[in-house]
Amino acid sequence: MHRFAILMFRIFMFALFIGAGTAMVGASVYLYIHPKLPPVESLRDVRLQTPLRIYSADGLLIGEYGEKRRTPVHISQVPEHIVQAFLAAEDDRFYEHPGVDVAGLVRAAAQLIASGEIRTGGSTITMQVAKNYFLTTDRTFARKFSEILLALEIESELSKNDILELYLNKIFLGNQAYGVAAAANVYYGKNINELTLAQKAMIAGLPKAPSAYNPLANPSRALERRNWILGRMYNLGNITQAEYQAATAEPISAEYHGTRLESDAAYVAEEARQYAINTYGGKVYTEGYRVYTSIDSKLQRAANKAVIQGIAEYDRRHGYRGPEDQWELPAGVLEGEERDQWLDKLNDLRPVAIWHPALVIGVQDKSLELLLEDGSEITLGWEQGLSETRPYLNVNAMGAKPESADDVAARGDVVRIYKNEEGEWQFGQVPDAQAALISLNADTGAIMAMVGGFDYRFSSFNRAMQAKRQPGSNFKPFIYTAALEHGFTAASIINDAPIVFDDDALEATWRPTNASGKFDGPTRLRKALYRSRNLVSIRLLRQLGFRKAIDYAGKFGFNTGELPRDLSLALGSHSVTLLDVVTGYAVFANGGFKVQPWMIHRVEDRDGTLLYQANPPLVCYDCAPGESPPLLDPEMEDHMTIEDILAQQNDEALEPKQAERVVEERVAYIIDDILKDVIRKGTGRKALVLERSDIAGKTGTTNGPTDAWFSGYGGGIVTTTWAGFDQNDNLGTREYGGSVALPMWIDYMREALANREERNFRQPAGMVSVRIDPVTGLKARPNQSDAIFEMFRTEHAPTESAESETDRNMDAFDMEDEDSGGSDYSEPVQIF
Repeated sequence: MHRFAILMFRIFMFALFIGAGTAMVGASVYLYIHPKLPPVESLRDVRLQTPLRIYSADGLLIGEYGEKRRTPVHISQVPEHIVQAFLAAEDDRFYEHPGVDVAGLVRAAAQLIASGEIRTGGSTITMQVAKNYFLTTDRTFARKFSEILLALEIESELSKNDILELYLNKIFLGNQAYGVAAAANVYYGKNINELTLAQKAMIAGLPKAPSAYNPLANPSRALERRNWILGRMYNLGNITQAEYQAATAEPISAEYHGTRLESDAAYVAEEARQYAINTYGGKVYTEGYRVYTSIDSKLQRAANKAVIQGIAEYDRRHGYRGPEDQWELPAGVLEGEERDQWLDKLNDLRPVAIWHPALVIGVQDKSLELLLEDGSEITLGWEQGLSETRPYLNVNAMGAKPESADDVAARGDVVRIYKNEEGEWQFGQVPDAQAALISLNADTGAIMAMVGGFDYRFSSFNRAMQAKRQPGSNFKPFIYTAALEHGFTAASIINDAPIVFDDDALEATWRPTNASGKFDGPTRLRKALYRSRNLVSIRLLRQLGFRKAIDYAGKFGFNTGELPRDLSLALGSHSVTLLDVVTGYAVFANGGFKVQPWMIHRVEDRDGTLLYQANPPLVCYDCAPGESPPLLDPEMEDHMTIEDILAQQNDEALEPKQAERVVEERVAYIIDDILKDVIRKGTGRKALVLERSDIAGKTGTTNGPTDAWFSGYGGGIVTTTWAGFDQNDNLGTREYGGSVALPMWIDYMREALANREERNFRQPAGMVSVRIDPVTGLKARPNQSDAIFEMFRTEHAPTESAESETDRNMDAFDMEDEDSGGSDYSEPVQIF
């Protein structure tokens, strides 16, 4: 008995010694580590890394930029089954323990003693929050002890739901997805409330090892992990047996989804991204900044479609250039691994705009058998584009129509197909040429739609804002407006006749001509502009003078320092951007006011604090100079009200600014009417299909031709379209602004003007309509049968009349387009 007492005493003293030692070590570690721990209260104001997001004016996501994809959600927004799945997988006693699960730590300690290394951490969700927000991922005793201390403090500071919300928004779930909302989008392309039970369990299985249990990289292990979690949920009473059985039977449906954009406006998003970076720095990628643009998503869709269809139509007119590639396929049917090999290779060729890659695996007399990127096989019939696929010979010629399918393609050819309006596959190819479009609200300068090329991923170069191209005749209205401002009238006569320039500034003898090669003789300015007569434009500029023309062009926003000081200016020989041109045409569209183009509506930080608000100069027709304009009539804005543009989120309105008038009101009225004649009876007559009286514009085609333009407006919307080759190649001798750019403009404006009333300007005071002789521009004789009416500023109205028929010059006859008739008028006049 005495020996037993001594033994028990020794055991007690040893335990006391060990306990005291442990307590001393623990206290020492605590005193050493605790002062170094971060303040837990900082979690109340935690700043999760959130990407930069770009939105359209109507709130649709058009761009997202950031290394970490995260969409923070409140715990009340998280479906109950997601919460239950994560608790079942990670910490089923979360709502019971004080932040540390002793049983879990004991298991981890036993594994450490048995194996000599840390295999599981015994971490609770609270401990994981401590690690993810404050600590490293090093598997050391010091880090684990810090984790325990922080978990206990977190539980004393925050509620269980607050802790769970932090966890579900912070946890890394693979493929750059941080948090459950981002993971739902990355793996399933859904919002969290759209996931199935099986998909929720799959995501809950990722925190343990985002790579090992990733359904994209390791579907078999991911499936095993998912079903284990579903079993845990069933055992915990979270789901019924029927739900468990249905969920475990569901096949894996995960696949990688990029950022789910709600509107395709990649060129706009990139411009907005550059603005955000240049203005606020690199923090915009992580601080959750939101940039709202002026883009109307409906009009952006119309612009995308118009550009793609327009350049596709041009491409079809010039023939098929052959397959993208030729793969040497083995004989026989492609099956098994061999088929998968070619399918993988096909998938490396991503779609370009509407054109999808396809592999020719069989050729019949009048059809092709194709393998598509999704693994399906289709038969493309003779009437699905094959019968019209004539081979490209050069930019001006095509070969004969095919007689059979093997005239078009061979087995192993990599080709492109697209779906038509009826959803049927058609044979096609990715165009070589490019196109662009930009559209403004003429009263505010807001950019409503912008397309910098037919596919941003194919080419990120923004041809609407970055490319400088020769505008050709698209520039003529600015010269004519300058002339009208300086005393010329729409009835002024300029000779449309050959001319030769021998000028050192031009480096060589220059013999300009009209597109048709014909000449009309003495021609009124109105007629010369709507028929786009080059020789009249050159002589007009010569009479007006370079300095007056260049200074006046500056009023429209052109950089006068970049404009040439020679007569080629009249034909648009200088280089400008589409943005320059459409901004200039906005002056015609709004009756003579200069607006500033803008795209950034407002910028907010993650908390919704307003960092920037657009305050553009507005057109005000009834304001006195210097007077602030009132808010525009909302009826003039079908895509957004002007209040949306100008109002601060705190309801404090910015003081509106008045746009400057740069063209005298009467001159603006006359040039608007002439530009309407371009549509009514000139080079833009195709636009009559829109059946509106308020549309106006001008074609433009440069030498080669290498550039095709159309700029025009109606209903307060002004739009410029362009087509050409990035390498300045020839578009073809039968291609003009009216054949390439105008159809795109029509397709877009049909949608843009659909809900807008016609908008024609009131005739200003100080104007008079006079019957004139259409040949001389003088007052018509009494009872002259062919007299026409012309508008004049009162002080410039003609007072003289043509005395007799012999005083009239030879009349010119009408032409149908830029390349149609005209007469050989006279011998060239040489000017030195």
